[in-house]
Amino acid sequence: QVLLVESGGGLVQAGGSLRLSCAASGRTFSTYAMGWFRQAPGKEREFVAAISWSGGSTYYADAVKGRFTISRDNAKNTVYLQMDSLKPEDTAVYYCSADKFGLNPILVREYDYWGQGTQVTVSS
Repeated sequence: QVLLVESGGGLVQAGGSLRLSCAASGRTFSTYAMGWFRQAPGKEREFVAAISWSGGSTYYADAVKGRFTISRDNAKNTVYLQMDSLKPEDTAVYYCSADKFGLNPILVREYDYWGQGTQVTVSS
């Protein structure tokens, strides 16, 4: 069982930055691939970024490539999402997720555990 708790969301102006954190419980955190997804009102949950269990591989959606950076600290059981150059279209609830196998990190259905989400609002 892995419990995930996101933090760091908030209201920011376009062009600004936020850093999301996801704290995980359990001793097996370092064996899971981790992902960030987001869901805007009336839209499906979509992939944002993912990182392998070792941190050696990262994946990004085209919409955030070059602006967002995912990282992890296995010693702290925490995964981060640094979001720069934010745009109004980045407004959504952001979810942290854990995937035991990490075979298809961009797919929602591959993830086993989810956090409760944190709201990110970008004003124009």
